[in-house]
Amino acid sequence: MSDIMSNNGSAVVAMNGKNCVAIGSDLSFQVERQHIGRIFKVYQITDKILLGLTGLLSDCVSFYQLVRYHIAHLKLTEGRTIQPKSFIHMVSFLLYSKRWQPYFVEVVIAGLDEDGKPYISSSDTVGSMTEPEDFVVGGTATQSLLGAAECFWEKDMDSEALFEATSQTLLSGIDRDSYSGWGAVTYILTPEKLITRYLRSRQD
Repeated sequence: MSDIMSNNGSAVVAMNGKNCVAIGSDLSFQVERQHIGRIFKVYQITDKILLGLTGLLSDCVSFYQLVRYHIAHLKLTEGRTIQPKSFIHMVSFLLYSKRWQPYFVEVVIAGLDEDGKPYISSSDTVGSMTEPEDFVVGGTATQSLLGAAECFWEKDMDSEALFEATSQTLLSGIDRDSYSGWGAVTYILTPEKLITRYLRSRQD
């Protein structure tokens, strides 16, 4: 029996580029290595923020719904759209407020601020956050993703180079983690548009 954080398995990676940011995840939905189907693990929060969730699937869905409520409430009461750096602080607060009965989720965030500067961050189950300048990973494939990301990431990559680095990191990590797989999806966010590309990976 695995621990609760690896019950459903996942692999998520986000990388900074030059005026762009990318985030990708596998598509596998499985319970204790038994494949059930496919599910998306990256959600679009605003036009400039993407949220990746790993961990226990039921908690991921519940936490996403909680985040959507707070984003909608903010827009309704204050008439503004939240920025990525403010968003991770909101996420951190929501997770920390439930620290005694935590959501079993890890958070990976990728976005562009109002000046078009890329921003990535992550948080553990109790809201302890990191804000790296290069890349961030999460899920059961964390160890294999870290090694691959260190090899593929370079400073100031354009959108195409960033897509290639993120995708190769993701596929490399998936190949070395039996809890994740069954295809992947990578999102590239630029000031002008959001690009979605699907990847083939192992099917076992």
